[in-house]
Amino acid sequence: MQFTIIVPVYNRLDEVKELLETAELLQYDRSKFEFLFVDDGSNDGFIDFLKNYISTTELQIRFLCQKNEGPANARNNGMANCEGDFMLFIDSDCMLTPQWLSEINNGILENNFDAFGGPDTFHPSFSPLLKAINYSMTSFIGTGGIRGNKKSIEKFYPRSFNMGISRKVYDKIGGMRLRYYGEDTDFSARIDEAGFNMGLIPDAFVYHKRRTSLVKFSKQISTIGMARIKLGTLHKNMLKLIHLLPALLIITLLLMLVVTPLLPKVFSYLWALTGFGFLLICLLAFFQSHKKYKNFKTSLLSIVTLNIQVFAYGTGLIKGIYKFILLKKD
Repeated sequence: MQFTIIVPVYNRLDEVKELLETAELLQYDRSKFEFLFVDDGSNDGFIDFLKNYISTTELQIRFLCQKNEGPANARNNGMANCEGDFMLFIDSDCMLTPQWLSEINNGILENNFDAFGGPDTFHPSFSPLLKAINYSMTSFIGTGGIRGNKKSIEKFYPRSFNMGISRKVYDKIGGMRLRYYGEDTDFSARIDEAGFNMGLIPDAFVYHKRRTSLVKFSKQISTIGMARIKLGTLHKNMLKLIHLLPALLIITLLLMLVVTPLLPKVFSYLWALTGFGFLLICLLAFFQSHKKYKNFKTSLLSIVTLNIQVFAYGTGLIKGIYKFILLKKD
């Protein structure tokens, strides 16, 4: 067995059905890979569905069950029961391309990777909101290209929505040690610190169908901001000034609100300059999004999602500083 594809699942039956629809189209020898679903205590009929699922292309499918312990523990459970030489991780809300495994295999052979990851992107069928969220999460002004862009503000660390490791990596460092707050990025950092060859396979992308609303998106990004602070307490190179900019922006705006009544003339110019900069960024987001998606509604929503991303991330950073640095909680 070459690949074991580990998928943690918690009440995501509809997502798994879509995932399997695309898995049936994978252009790869069925004897060389398997799917290992790890059910994290679902109550939506997922296990009954898998028991009765009949693959039209002879996919090899196994499943494990555990009590609700979170996706990190589910992945660890999968790794402990893996049969493949390489362990691949994807999320249940991903859709695969027919060439996904072939691109991974080519990337491993060409680069001798011990660990690797691919980007996530949008499918043409996605709603305007999902495309706008994809813009915020993958554009350079949204994330600095850290989720699989060839141009990035820092070294690429694979994320668990599209990631793989060799068995020798697992044998040396074990599984994920964090339950929440950046568990996959911490895992990648430990792989890097152990000296393994890790990199990006740009053509091994997945369609990431985030089933979310603006409120859920905001909560997710806030958690990612908190995770950045947690990661900074564990790895010195993972918390830099550029990561703190959204938090500094929020603090600066709050200070300007407080001080403006004391020096109204001075700060009226500062507010005008701030508004002009904000307008330029919004216009940039609109035109970048429109160039990519060719949809007016998606372009407008991209402005909204980008702002949510910046301010929710900044809020998460502040929460993380309070929780992990000041209170020193786990």
